[in-house]
This record gives sequence, C-alpha cells and structure tokens, in this order.
Amino acid sequence: MSSTSTVNSSSSLVVLRLSYNLLTSSNIFHWIFNFTANLHTLYLGGNLLEGRVPNNFDKAMNSLEYLGLSGNNLQGDIPSFFGNICTLQTLRLSNNNLSGDLSRFIQNSSWCNRHVFQDLSLSYNRITGMIPKIIGLLSELRSLELDGNALKDEITESHLTNFSKLNFLSLSHNSFSLKFVPDWIPPFQLIILRLASCKLGPNFPSWLHTQNYLIELDISDAGINGSVPEWFWYKLPLLQFYLNLSNNNFVGAIPNLPLRLPRAALMDFSSNQFEGVIPSFLLPASSLILSENKFSSISSMLCQDNNTGKNLGSLVLANNQLEGSLPDCWESVSSLLFLDLSNNNLTGKIPSSMGSLVKLEALVLRNNRFIGKLPSNLKNCTNLFLLDVSENLLSGPIPSWIGESLQRLTVLSMAGNHLSGNLSAHLCYANKIQLLDLSRNKLSNEIPSCLQNFTAMSKKSINSTETTSLIYWHNNTLYETYGFFFSGYTFNVTVTWKGVKCGFKNPELLLNSIDLSSNHFTGEIPKEIVYLVGLVSLNLSRNNLSGEIPAEIGNITSLESLDLSRNHISGTIPSSLTQIDNLGKLDLSSNSLHGRIPYGRHMDTFDGSCFEGNSDLCGQQVNKTCPGDMPPVEPQEPTTHDDGDDNSGFYEALHMSLGFGFFTGFWGLLGPLLIWKSWRITYLRFLNKVADYVYVTVAVYAAKFHK
Repeated sequence: MSSTSTVNSSSSLVVLRLSYNLLTSSNIFHWIFNFTANLHTLYLGGNLLEGRVPNNFDKAMNSLEYLGLSGNNLQGDIPSFFGNICTLQTLRLSNNNLSGDLSRFIQNSSWCNRHVFQDLSLSYNRITGMIPKIIGLLSELRSLELDGNALKDEITESHLTNFSKLNFLSLSHNSFSLKFVPDWIPPFQLIILRLASCKLGPNFPSWLHTQNYLIELDISDAGINGSVPEWFWYKLPLLQFYLNLSNNNFVGAIPNLPLRLPRAALMDFSSNQFEGVIPSFLLPASSLILSENKFSSISSMLCQDNNTGKNLGSLVLANNQLEGSLPDCWESVSSLLFLDLSNNNLTGKIPSSMGSLVKLEALVLRNNRFIGKLPSNLKNCTNLFLLDVSENLLSGPIPSWIGESLQRLTVLSMAGNHLSGNLSAHLCYANKIQLLDLSRNKLSNEIPSCLQNFTAMSKKSINSTETTSLIYWHNNTLYETYGFFFSGYTFNVTVTWKGVKCGFKNPELLLNSIDLSSNHFTGEIPKEIVYLVGLVSLNLSRNNLSGEIPAEIGNITSLESLDLSRNHISGTIPSSLTQIDNLGKLDLSSNSLHGRIPYGRHMDTFDGSCFEGNSDLCGQQVNKTCPGDMPPVEPQEPTTHDDGDDNSGFYEALHMSLGFGFFTGFWGLLGPLLIWKSWRITYLRFLNKVADYVYVTVAVYAAKFHK
C-alpha cells in the first residue's frame, strides 16, 4: 500500500500518490478536483477504479505532468482529452479494460505541446486498430508500450524514423508485422525491446546489430528461421536482465565464445532447433531455459574450475537429445533451485554430487534410462518439494530417507521403474505430500496404514496460495542471488488421470492423487484411507489386494476417480459410494465382489463395464436381477371379444350346436306324444307301471327294516 503527497500550500498538492489502496469508485476523481489546483503528479495505480474517466478531467487537471492510472478496471474508449493536457509528459494506462481505436485516439488528441510528451503506456487493454504515422509527431517520445492489445498493422521504418530519443519499445502480443529494409539504421538506441509474437522473420533482424545498449530483448515467437549470426552472441554481455529467443526455428550450434555473461540474466532459448554442446559461457545466467531443442551434452558446461555457475538458479533442459552419463560435478552449480532434465536419453547412475545441491527445490529426471538406486546424498536436499524420477530403470527399495529427510516434499513420482520391496512406513513422515505416484513397479506386501499421515490430503480444500508461496517464494535474498528477472520453474507434472496419461502445467497442486497401481501389493485396502477426505484420485488397480472395500469410503467426497480393478477384492460394494457426487470414473472390474450394486444419484450413470468380471454382482447396472427380488407383475387387461377375435367363430358354432341339439331332443321325444293319441296312452301306462313298481319295492324294504 502506498499513499504519499507533497503539499505546496493548504489548497494545492504537487504530488498525490494513492496507489494500491483498493479505491473502488471513480468518484475519487471528483474528490481530487476539489482539492487540487496545481497538481503535477497523480498516481492512482493498482486500485479498483471502474467506469470512465470524467469528461472534464483535462480542464481540472491542466497542470499535470505525470498521470498514472495503471492496474485498475477503467472502461470505455481511451479518452482523447488526455492528449489535451498541454503539460503532460507521461501517460500510463496499462492493465485496464480500455477499448477503442488507437488511430482515433492519436488523431483526436491535440498534443498541444507534443515536444514535451515522453512516455505513453497503453499495454494490456482491449485497444484495436493500427499505429498511425502521425504518431511520429511525438518526436520526444522515449517510451512506447502497446503490448497485449488487439492491434494489427504493418510497421515500417517510417513509423519510427522521428523517434531519435526512444529507448523503450514494447509491441509484444499484438498482430504486428515489422518490415524494415535490410540496411536500415534506426535513429534510436534502445535499452528495452519487446517484440514477442510480432512477425520479424524469416531472417534474423539485422538492424539489431546497431543496438548497443540493450539490457532486455524479447523476440520470441517471431517466425525467425535459420542460424543466429555470430555478431549477436557477442552482444549477450550487454543483456543484463532478459533474453528470450524461444518459439522460433533457430538451428545449429551455439558457438563457445570467450564471453562473460552478467550473472543476473535470464536466458530462454526453448522451442527451437539448437543442437550440439551447450557452451560454458551461458553458465553465469540466473536462469537457463533450454527445453525443446536438440542439445546433446552438458558436460563441458558444468565441469568448470571457476565459480561461474554459482548464481544459476534454474536449469531446464527437458525434451532434448542429451545422452550418456551425467557428469559428477554438480557442486559447480551449488545455488541451483530448479533442475529439469526430463525426456532425454541419459543413462548410468544418478550422480551422487547432486546431493551438494542443498537449495534444490525441484528435481525432474523423468523419462530417461537411469539405473541403480537413488543416491543417498540426495537426503541433503531437504528443500525439495518436487522429486520426479519416473519412467527410468531404477531398482532397489524406496529409501526410507525420502520421508525422514525430505519433509517439504509435495510431489513424489517414481512410477515406471523396477523398484521392489516394502513400501516403508517412513515415507509417511513426508506428511505434506499431495501427489504420490509409485505405479508400475515391483513393490510388494501390504500398503501401510500410515497413509492417513498425509495431512495435506486430509483437508477438503487446499490453500493453494499457501502452497505456491512456499514454492514460488520471493524475497530480497532471492533477488540478490539470482537477479530481479529470475523466472522460477513452471510445473510440468505427468500423471494418469481418469485412466489417461495427462500432463499438467502449473496445476497449483490441486490434484491430491495417490497411484499405487500395477505393483504386487497384498493384504487389504487400509481402512485409514477414508480419512484422506481431500483425495481427488485413488488408483490401486492391478495388484493382489484382498479383503473388502472400506465401508466408509464415501467419506472421501472429493474423489473424482477411483480405480480398484484387477485385484482379489471381495464383499459387497459399499452403499456410501453414492455419497461421492463428483465421482466421474469408477472401475471395480475383475474382482470377487458380490451382491447388489448400489443405485441412486450418480451411481446410475456407470455402465456394466465398470463392474464386469464380478460374476456375483447384480443390479440394474449389469442388467441382472438380485436374489429375493420379486419379478415385476404386469397388470392384466380384461379379455374382450369382438368380431375380429380369433375365437369368435368357435363360440358362434358352439351356440348354434347347443340350440340345434335342444330343438331336436325336445321335439323328437314330445312331438309324437302330442300328435298321436295311441302313443300318449301307451306312454302313460308305462309311467303308471314304473310308479307301481317303485312303490311296492319301497314298502317291502320298509317292512324289513322295522322287523
């Protein structure tokens, strides 16, 4: 926070600084109008000012020489009335949300005293348009900063020919194309030149040969091809702060010239086609970012008798063609903080002299062919927060000193090696671990229950600010040793995420992952693992684990990926899994699980492949009815018959037959009796004889019964 003022009298201020005070209203301008009559310097940078600058600002502030409004949220078109303040020498409006056309702003500003104006900064806004050639009228301009906008223009020497006093030119991250004649000699001598993402190529810009005072140069991603001319390397001692040649197509070797580089320089040559041996004259730099090239050796750079590398803080050589054994002379760069040699062809053992790097915070040796054990001297590197030796040929047990000595360790990846033996409980002493990857090794016996000691995973949310402040720390000692432009290290962590190998750049350590898959672990899943409620990914697949899934696994509500496949796990699937709403990947296949698969909430979204290979599982996910389930009873509709029914002909014939039979029987018996009298008399006599016979038979039977 800064708030200073210089008072000339009771009614007027000469200098007013209210920077970084979190001022939130543009009404501050009206407040200033009431108290200033002769204000020369007004600095309101780093606040929260929003909206537009008042239209009468130029009339009220007609004595201003310096106006700084950077780092706010000012909106609308760039006010052209800023150019009507005749006394104004410096206008700084960078890092706002201003828009509008640059040409219109320049042309509508009167610049009534253009021979006074020296400094224009409009960086990182939303300004469009082109640079008008009329800008050349500002002949006293010393600094022009337009980087980080949406400008598009073809810039020729005619744009810059009047700027004889220009020493700071920043045009990066626009759509500029610089077209200068090959023999052009600029009228200025620049100190800082930033042209990142501008089109300078295809040839190296020869006019840079005339610039003899550059301390900072950025020509990254500029479409330049071919080799870097030798005269340019001789200018490196001038570049005390920063040189960025990255993301071009430079080829060839860097000559090992008798140069003495300034110790505070940051050199970024990444993403080119540089090859051969890395020259030793680069060693005094504070940061060397040389990744994504074709360098083949670093031996001649490291093994120097002098102290030239004592201030090297960051050495990044990932994705090159380094081969052979590493030199065992790392004490020559004893101040190293970040070392990344990943994705090369390095062989042999990891040098024991790396243990002399006691300040080391990140050691990344991933994807090489290192053999043997980790050198025990690495236990001296007690500041390590990142240790990645995955995808090598390392063997032996995981050293106990990793947990005992490296207690700041946050990321430990040893995947894809030949490590064997037990997983020592000593590892749990490193309780700040948030990403543990020991997959694809030969580790055996039980998983220690002390994993619950990883307290960083036992919190539902991670304080990423606190974590990154421990890693990307900045203080006076850092600047004194490595210089103001020290870059630190960009995280590049490779993990298997939801079944796919992924790379994460600057993940802010929010992954909270444990991967012990593809080993020979036996025994049960430690029940204590349910206390790691902040765990996001857990992979224990492809082991020989037995027992049951901990019933309270649903306590790990942060889980997004759970893989327990290809083990010998038995029992039922805990119903608590339904409590994990963020679970996007679940794989319990190829085990000995039985019973009903829990359903409800997100569990209904997993298909049968997540559970295949468990023949005794049942449930709707695998389309298998569980024992004791009643089959569904479907309602029966009443039977109706109509003229179209298949049985209607049968019923019609039946009814007709019954009617015909009744008619025939009735009239066949009674018809003759009614018609012929002799038949009636004979039939009645027959009935009388039957009645007499029945009467006599009944009387005889009754007499015998009474006796």
